[in-house]
Amino acid sequence: MKKTAFSLLAFLMHMACQAQNFDLIPLGIYGGEQEDNLSAYLVGAPKDSTFLSLDAGTINTGIRKAIQLKSLNGPEETVLKNQIKGYFISHGHLDHLSGLIINSPADAKKDIFAIAPVIQILQNHYFITDTWINFADQGQKPMLGKYHYNELQEGKEIAVQKTPLFITAYELSHVNPYKSSAALVRKDDHYLLYLGDTGADRVEKSDQLNKLWDTAAPLIRKRQLNTILIEVSFPNSQPENLLFGHLTPNLLLEELQKLKEKTGQKNLEGLNIVVTHRKPTKDNPEIIKAELLKNNPLKVNYIFPEQGKKINLP
Repeated sequence: MKKTAFSLLAFLMHMACQAQNFDLIPLGIYGGEQEDNLSAYLVGAPKDSTFLSLDAGTINTGIRKAIQLKSLNGPEETVLKNQIKGYFISHGHLDHLSGLIINSPADAKKDIFAIAPVIQILQNHYFITDTWINFADQGQKPMLGKYHYNELQEGKEIAVQKTPLFITAYELSHVNPYKSSAALVRKDDHYLLYLGDTGADRVEKSDQLNKLWDTAAPLIRKRQLNTILIEVSFPNSQPENLLFGHLTPNLLLEELQKLKEKTGQKNLEGLNIVVTHRKPTKDNPEIIKAELLKNNPLKVNYIFPEQGKKINLP
């Protein structure tokens, strides 16, 4: 009788882990060149029409594509103004925030979430009269006050207003000492981890990824964190001195091996790895995909997002 009860409990726990907890809608997937398809991922709860945008390289084109694929319910203006409730901006490069800037006149009041150095870049270089106008509530005058800056403190969780989501930021190194960041997104007791641009610790001479793995490992072991979005910008042929703070398939595997040391092999098997920020030069995206799938000793589940196509995640 005890054995039967234990088996039932184990089965229910497994099913709970496999239940869908997040909707992920890529508005843009690439790391440069294609200005209509740059890094931006809407994350939300299933059967909920509110989203946090993880980076904002492409917004409007991605919304239109997602509506065409029935991943979002339009019209476009409603999605932009009413369904996207905030933006997490991982770092200050244009391929991660140009959609936010260019669509700001048509947007509604909402929050921008970022670590302090990223907010300073937005204040000093983008939301200024010389380049655009200040649509935020801090920085150069005149301030239009449409966007409110939420400065993220490393390791400190805050709520994403008007959504069921919470967010915690962690610093990353993107050509050390330039700072990028990751967002740990929580809904109830389930998590999703999104990384902005990052180099490998060994190449960056940093320990930022190792510290992030220390945070992620217990959640993976408890089956509370089932998905990581992480960049792989270049194929393995790219020399390490020309990576400019990015990963290759081999370097991603190098980092996942370190994560495995903290979680154990079995706990890492089947982990969803959403591959972001592939550079679209020539056939690089296809080469990166082939290299990742060919060498997968950890048996993670690689997902290669498509613009506008919803991904259902546990």
